[in-house]
Amino acid sequence: MAGPTTAERGERQKLKSGPPRPPRPVRLRRLRVLIVLLVTTVLAGGGVVWLLYGSQWLRVERLSVSGTRVLTARQVREAAEVPDGTPLISVDTDAVEARLLRRLPRIDSVDVVRSWPHGIGLKVTERTPVLVVKQPGKGGKYVEVDAKGVRFATVSRAPKNVALLELTPSRSAVLRRFPADRLVREAVRVAGDIPASVARDTRTVKVRSYDSISLELSDGRDVEWGSGEKGSAKARTLTALMKAAPKARHFDVSVPTAPSSAGS
Repeated sequence: MAGPTTAERGERQKLKSGPPRPPRPVRLRRLRVLIVLLVTTVLAGGGVVWLLYGSQWLRVERLSVSGTRVLTARQVREAAEVPDGTPLISVDTDAVEARLLRRLPRIDSVDVVRSWPHGIGLKVTERTPVLVVKQPGKGGKYVEVDAKGVRFATVSRAPKNVALLELTPSRSAVLRRFPADRLVREAVRVAGDIPASVARDTRTVKVRSYDSISLELSDGRDVEWGSGEKGSAKARTLTALMKAAPKARHFDVSVPTAPSSAGS
C-alpha cells in the first residue's frame, strides 16, 4: 500500500503546528487596545465613584414628606435625621425607616426613596384610631388604639366618631388566660365587624371578658356582642334585628343563630 503523498504530509504538518501566528506588529496593536480599554474602564469607574461620593452634584438638598394627617412634615423630617449635603448614595434608607418607626409611633409604615439628583422622599402612612382608652389620673387624656391593637398615641381629646374602650375584666383565671392586651385586640376585632350604620352610633365598647363584649350606643341602646368570633354573622344578624325591632332598646347577638331583642 502506497504511503501519503508529499501534499498530504504537508497538510498534516500544518494541523500539528496549529494556525499561523499573526505578525508581531498585529499582536502589539491588540495589546495596546486591551491596555487602553483597561485604563478607560478604571478611569470611568473612578469617575462614577467620585461623582456619587465626592462631587457636590448628587447630595441631599431636599427632604420631601407626603401622607401625613396628624403629624407635621417638620416632625417627620426631624425624626428622619437626614443631614443636608449627605451624598445621596450613602443614605441608609432602611436605617431612616427604622428611626421613623421608633421615634414616631403614630407612623404605621413609611417608604424611604431616593429622588435623584438631590432629594429623599418620605411616604408616610399613619395609624388610624379605631378605639380610644381613657387614662385615669391623666387630666382626661386618651390613648389611641389602631386596628392592630397597637396603642400608639396620647391625645387630650378623643377623635370624633371613635368609640371609647372600657376594660373591666374580673380578677379570675379568665384574666390570666386572656391578658389585657389580648382583650384589647378582641375589642378591636369587634369594632372592625360592627355594621357601619351601628358603628356611627357606637359610643363605648365594653369588655368584661373574652366572651363578654358589649356595645353602648349614643341613644342609650345597647348590644350584647359576646366574643369576637363569628363577627360577620353577628353583624348581619344585628342589622336584620334592628330593622325587625326598631323600637327595642337591647339587642343580643352573642349567638347569631338565636338573637333576641327587648325593651321599647
